Amino acid sequence: MKLVLISLPGLALFFWPFFAATPAEAPAFALAVGCLLALGLVEIGTRRLDSRGLALLAALAAVDAGLRLAVVIGIAGFSPFFFLVLCAGYVFGPSYGFLCGSFALLVSALATGGAGPWVPYQMFAAGWVGVVAGVAGRWRSPSFGWRDVLLLGLAGAVTGFAFGALTDIQVWVGAYRGAGELGWEPGMSTATSLLHFGRFYLVTSLAYDSFRAGGNVVMVLLLAAPVVAALERVRARFTFEVVPA
Repeated sequence: MKLVLISLPGLALFFWPFFAATPAEAPAFALAVGCLLALGLVEIGTRRLDSRGLALLAALAAVDAGLRLAVVIGIAGFSPFFFLVLCAGYVFGPSYGFLCGSFALLVSALATGGAGPWVPYQMFAAGWVGVVAGVAGRWRSPSFGWRDVLLLGLAGAVTGFAFGALTDIQVWVGAYRGAGELGWEPGMSTATSLLHFGRFYLVTSLAYDSFRAGGNVVMVLLLAAPVVAALERVRARFTFEVVPA
């Protein structure tokens, strides 16, 4: 329920063009940061997140900022940034996955000088990448195997396309307003808006996003086993069990 409540402002930010006639007047950055802090405080308050979890979150964000700088190995829409978000969500669950994705995106944007009006949208989208991986992790095996590779690879493929489609909505509304059969205009019906955005996505972004989805799958195939195993060991150290005498 808490993730649903946290996600509602983000969903409103993304999907208002399909239901509203005028641009949404919302402080997007304040909403994104506020939702991130609110979820973090809830997790801390319920003791699901302690100082060790926060330290790991900061470490993952720092590593991801470094990975985002490694643009020389990026191809089209692919970025190694999403790999750690997927693995963290898979091991620690949906809430931690959201925190990891959203916080890592914010830190990496500030570290790389890529901060702009698009950042709050990317924060929500990256957070949902972690959520999807966390949901997939509910079916993970006791020992990482091929089923886990398939689950995490599928999560990487789906979120690779979903991240691109979500973040493209802002571009579509801003840069393609009134662009014929592809663009958005105030007052369009929901059905027409969806049709135009579908055309826009197929023409401008589908091929680009396929590199992100494929890259996520390749990184899962090559690196997920040792990284997930390492995170599982960390998770085991974070967990304690009271055994009656």
